[in-house]
Amino acid sequence: MKAIHAIIWCDMATQRDRILIVANDPVISDVIGRQTLRAAGYDISTAETAAEAITRAQEDAPEAIIADIDLPGLSGKDLLVALKAHKITIPVIVLGRKGQEAAIIQTFRLGAADYLLWPVREPEIIASVERLLKQAQERRERERLTRQVQQANAELQMRVRELTTIFSLGKAVTTVMDQAALFDKILDGAISITQADLGWFLVAEENSKKYALVAQRSLPRSVLSQGTQPLDDGISSLVSMSGEALSIYGEPLRRFRVSSLGQSALIAPIKVQKQTIGLLVMMRKQPQPFTTSEQHLLEAVADYASISLVNARLFRALEDRARSMQSLMEGAQTAEKIGAETLQVVRRELVTPVDDALKLLERMLKDPAWWSSEQHKMLVALRDQVEQLSLITSSICSPAVPLRSSGCFQDLANESMDRMENFARRRSLEFCAQIPGDNMQVETNSAEIIAHVLDGLISNAIKTSKPGGQIILRLEKTRAGEAHCCIIDCGPGLDPRQAARMFEKSAQAGRRAQPFGGLGIGLPLIQELITGLHGKVWVESKPGQGTSFHFVVPLKK
Repeated sequence: MKAIHAIIWCDMATQRDRILIVANDPVISDVIGRQTLRAAGYDISTAETAAEAITRAQEDAPEAIIADIDLPGLSGKDLLVALKAHKITIPVIVLGRKGQEAAIIQTFRLGAADYLLWPVREPEIIASVERLLKQAQERRERERLTRQVQQANAELQMRVRELTTIFSLGKAVTTVMDQAALFDKILDGAISITQADLGWFLVAEENSKKYALVAQRSLPRSVLSQGTQPLDDGISSLVSMSGEALSIYGEPLRRFRVSSLGQSALIAPIKVQKQTIGLLVMMRKQPQPFTTSEQHLLEAVADYASISLVNARLFRALEDRARSMQSLMEGAQTAEKIGAETLQVVRRELVTPVDDALKLLERMLKDPAWWSSEQHKMLVALRDQVEQLSLITSSICSPAVPLRSSGCFQDLANESMDRMENFARRRSLEFCAQIPGDNMQVETNSAEIIAHVLDGLISNAIKTSKPGGQIILRLEKTRAGEAHCCIIDCGPGLDPRQAARMFEKSAQAGRRAQPFGGLGIGLPLIQELITGLHGKVWVESKPGQGTSFHFVVPLKK
């Protein structure tokens, strides 16, 4: 019968797990160890005392211990206490006898995992050991998974910080207008994601091969006193010529003067059309090399820096042209003096340079091989901004709205949406037209005015709406025989006080960033035009629910 049991249980112990038998009775050791567990495929070791068991446990590291409560000297309960004192976490099965139930319960309080009652049958022994080993394996697996999760969480948190920094830099490139503040933000982001101790930002001077220091962190005064070029280190010029990022540390770095500042350096070029126009230099005081991941992150920051420099140069050019336009406009005393001759000057001084800038950006985007994916995204964003400026200047210089309709309000609405289609598409916006089929005719001399009003309100809705949303144009005929037009954006909405003052000239004046008025005429003028047509205009809005502009005008009788 014992041979049969050995055959049955031999397959269950596949890895020859080591079991320590602690018993002073050789019969117990023989029955549990040799006849049962060894026959089932387990590796068996024995000990006769608690002290010997502690030594065996430390040397052999068995997967489980079966310990008799009745041991000479230190008892089985004492063994459990000693194992805990030595920080040995091997699970223990205690072996007791009938009448020792109270002692067995005490062993569980001391950390026993299971118990057997002597005399015991072979299947009970095998089942207890298998159950214990399975629990131990599951515990180890849980601990392993916990460590993996903790490590993954730590890595994820690091990646989140890195991505947050990169995202912040990308947003700053398009929103921060103060160039010095932008350079500082880029440098701070570079130091953060590379965990550098110090760093600096160099920008090539126009029409020169020299690099000017535009931002720095933790550079000593002795270096800053050297002027605009902080270091003649030899490394920056090497990176500038190669156009490739360089990580250098330890002994090779000592050949360069920059080694006085640290023992590990990482330099990334800032390039536009394969030409190096700046450098980001990171350093660590200890000879800890920068990782490949940190190099890639710094290269990503350099891409944003490249866009910021291109952006800065373009906006400087646009500002120069804008100042020229401002000078021209200040010389005009009345609206009557702004005639055809002035508009031609404005077109020459503003429209043409803006269009040239737009064409330059389009040519730059035609060859994606020149740009990284991040550079390409930022160039697209810059192209969209310049295109918007082009639309504004075109609106200023071409006041007349070409009309294809003969006074049909539905046609006027559709034509205005057609004119604004490209502008809306750039912002991923869709038009939803709710226009009735019956003919709604307005007076012929009112059509052009209504077209201007529609252009102004629709362009304003485009500018204030969140990308990816929908702009609704609703048209209906009232019972009083008027045309009621409603344009609804998907923007942030307005509080009641803002909405009440929308058509006041004082509320519009001095607000350079005022979104209302769009690419066309402003709201006070819209009110004057609609009032002149014997109509009325109003606004309805709530914070977080968008804004709807309404106007009604008489229809042709």
